[in-house]
Amino acid sequence: MILLQAQNITKNFGTKKLFENVNFEVQDNSRIGLVGRNGVGKSTLLKIISEQESYTAGNIALKKDTNIGYLAQDSGLDRDNVIFDEMEKIFNYLKKQEKQMHELESKLADNTTKDYDQILKQYDQLQNTFRQENGYGYQSEIRSVLKGFGFEEEVWHDKISTLSGGERSRLAMAKMLLEHHDILLLDEPTNHLDITTVEWLEGYLKNYRGALVIISHDQYFLDKVVNEIVEINHHSSKHYSGNYTFYLKEKKKNQQVEWKHYEEQQAEIKKTEEYIQKNIVRASTTKMAQSRRKKLEKMDVMERPGSDQASAHFSFKIDKESGNDVLLIKDAAIGYDDQIMSEPINLDVKKGERIGIIGPNGIGKSTLLKSILDQIPLIKGTYQFGANVQVGYYDQNLTNLDPRKDVLHEIWDLHPLLDEQVIRNILGSFLFSGDDVLKPISGLSGGEKARLTLTKLSMEHDNFLVMDEPTNHLDIDSKEVLEDALSNFEGTVLFVSHDRYLLNTLANRIVDIGTNGSTIYLGDYDYYLEKTTDTNEEEDSSGHVVSEKKVEYQQSKEQQKQERKIRRQVEKLEKEISELDKKNSEIQLEMTKEENLTSYTKLADFQKELDENKAKQSELEDEWTEKSIELEDMAD
Repeated sequence: MILLQAQNITKNFGTKKLFENVNFEVQDNSRIGLVGRNGVGKSTLLKIISEQESYTAGNIALKKDTNIGYLAQDSGLDRDNVIFDEMEKIFNYLKKQEKQMHELESKLADNTTKDYDQILKQYDQLQNTFRQENGYGYQSEIRSVLKGFGFEEEVWHDKISTLSGGERSRLAMAKMLLEHHDILLLDEPTNHLDITTVEWLEGYLKNYRGALVIISHDQYFLDKVVNEIVEINHHSSKHYSGNYTFYLKEKKKNQQVEWKHYEEQQAEIKKTEEYIQKNIVRASTTKMAQSRRKKLEKMDVMERPGSDQASAHFSFKIDKESGNDVLLIKDAAIGYDDQIMSEPINLDVKKGERIGIIGPNGIGKSTLLKSILDQIPLIKGTYQFGANVQVGYYDQNLTNLDPRKDVLHEIWDLHPLLDEQVIRNILGSFLFSGDDVLKPISGLSGGEKARLTLTKLSMEHDNFLVMDEPTNHLDIDSKEVLEDALSNFEGTVLFVSHDRYLLNTLANRIVDIGTNGSTIYLGDYDYYLEKTTDTNEEEDSSGHVVSEKKVEYQQSKEQQKQERKIRRQVEKLEKEISELDKKNSEIQLEMTKEENLTSYTKLADFQKELDENKAKQSELEDEWTEKSIELEDMAD
């Protein structure tokens, strides 16, 4: 069933056209990824769909009573409310239904009640609606979603006003998921989530009952969640039936075909023009030449294949090589004000390595980087750089830019001996061209600040790059350029990231930081995943992969066994409840038949059986709720 249809949507800002002829439709279970470079209008399109922005031309048809959820930061949260109550508020309509059910139960228990059959029918209808709306399990769902977003039980009764900005953003997303919209619009939902939370979100969205339209620069996330891609490019849209990897392959094929047709047409145009030039002045051939000129003038000339914007193109070079030993961290404890977040951390970084650091939010990954850069002291332990190591640092908060300067002088002031045109050429390779270089830094977008920070880093020619979330704020194309630049870098890279695609394409070692310190995996992210679920895992000579994984695996196996057992119990209870529902419907039907309506004895027997069934059903539903909650808690 089509929930929403967008036809020939055009959006202008004054005389500037952002996009035109954007077409797509949202079915009731669509999983759509919206892709395209920064600035092509993806976020604007979501705002148009959610009626937060107008559009210049076109038509959007929305199925009647379809509700749309749009993820905006800190959306609709009551700061004075406590966390769990704010989530529970979504289900006030179910509480109201439950109260009505109890009132009807009281009436049914009263033998003097008039219109008993009518009340009974009303009760059954209400109970069915209540069950279908997950009335018996919504609190369990709240618990599951809160835990999935990293809100453990001990904070559920804290006020929302005590949360950080990032925590409120996560809570806003949790609330919107619980609201069960028909169409959910998500703009970069994985930003600032750790890998564990992103993977939980992927699983949740796969089973989401409504439709999804998602903007994301996380290739892994798009591959797992979406099965359609709508690309905005050349100011218009194109649809692909598949995930992000499928889209890349199909786009490449399409581009090859487009180039072939373009080149064939260009060759035909050139040949025709040459013929016209040679033959237009000859009396015998002038008519033919004029005919071909008219044909050429009427030809629908193809645009040169490409995209809306140029691609960034840059590299990282070194002035001199470091020694083989780059960095040694021994028995380090990291944290603030003697509050230890993680220990012990041990890491031996060798020349040429690309080491990715992962771990949950708040564990101290960024703190570790700042500690080795002397910005935050280690609580315990030591670190030491090797010979000739020159460190370049990329800060995820982009704080090493001067907001009082413009783009040009941010770079030129650091390299005053370089000619202005040289600086402009370098900035151009990072997509700052023309008047863009005169933009004040205070007015730059996150993506522009990220590219300017990379510009500065590339000009320092350091041999050891320490990078904190380097792909944050970058669109997919810019991320791919950065991945290539880091892969071809002759120096050493140590980076913190939750970008699984970057971790997989770049890292040759993964450092997993937890409360019990660091665990090192000698491979990329896929290797890390394989090893953390491997049944035959062994510790190597340097103790890189901890033997606790075996214990965790056995515990996981036992949990899965218990989970299957409880799942079977839940299914059995659901079947019994359904059978009682069916029996009750049959009894009620019998009670309405003419031959039974006149028999007080038969009606009394039917009513007795009905009451017994209702009592049994109530017991089963209580047990179902208890088992369902237990199952949800195990899944968490």
